[in-house]
Amino acid sequence: MGAIISVSNLAKTYASGFRALKKINLDIRRGEIFALLGPNGAGKTTLINIICGIVNPSEGAVRADGHDIISDYRAARSLIGLVPQELTTDAFETVWATVSFSRGLFGKPKDPDYVEKVLRDLSLWDKKDNKIITLSGGMKRRVMIAKALSHEPQILFLDEPTAGVDVELRRDMWEMVRALRETGVTIILTTHYIQEAEEMADRIGVINHGEIILVEEKAELMRKLGRKQLALQLDENLDEIPTELAGYGLELAAGGGELVYTYDTQTERTDITALLADLNRAGIRFKDLQTKQSSLEEIFVDLLKEER
Repeated sequence: MGAIISVSNLAKTYASGFRALKKINLDIRRGEIFALLGPNGAGKTTLINIICGIVNPSEGAVRADGHDIISDYRAARSLIGLVPQELTTDAFETVWATVSFSRGLFGKPKDPDYVEKVLRDLSLWDKKDNKIITLSGGMKRRVMIAKALSHEPQILFLDEPTAGVDVELRRDMWEMVRALRETGVTIILTTHYIQEAEEMADRIGVINHGEIILVEEKAELMRKLGRKQLALQLDENLDEIPTELAGYGLELAAGGGELVYTYDTQTERTDITALLADLNRAGIRFKDLQTKQSSLEEIFVDLLKEER
């Protein structure tokens, strides 16, 4: 599938001398959900703001569906919708007026049916005549999404879209994002909620210190970098791990009632069979066992540790 956004050798240095981005190269595929992960200050928002035409790059180029974001700004920007982190909108306008006005800013003709559809899809229809100031934080977040969708963009950036919203609203937004993807909209998501990326994304990008350190299919990333743990619930508690089992790197857990074996899923041999045989020889019996795959959060934390 072709790239709808192409970022080439993109760099940003602010007047203070701070280098926010360093030679970023990134292609985002048409119709995918791409999650951009990174700690605070990693460069996520700067990258998004450059692609959306809010911040000027120091070097490099960005194309949106073939349109250069600087030399062909109008065409590029018309393809993009942005939901920023900040809840910035006119507090004393109604929901209907705010979303309709946003559509007009992009030169789109009035289309009350489309605006109604957006508001209904975001459960805002019954609030259409309410002033923004009267809405809850979660409803204001929905209005920001409605504004971003008002001009029918093909690319939607969601910068921490569920920050500060409750679990139920977060789930609603996930469903909305999936529905948008089904219509062909490309979604780029930044989030602090690793579970969000793990549940929704097709591909994951990790940015740190202004550099992309990894871009990978989510499933492949978890396959490559994920670890599995085998937890054995023991018949009798152990005070320490016997010396004859030292080569397995076992850990004692649950007050000595559990042995945990961590192994790489990519190696040809996991040595589980050998471990179980050695446990038997050592007279250690277990009553149950279970395996656990590394979560995306654990993988993310490990990647950042490697960068330090």
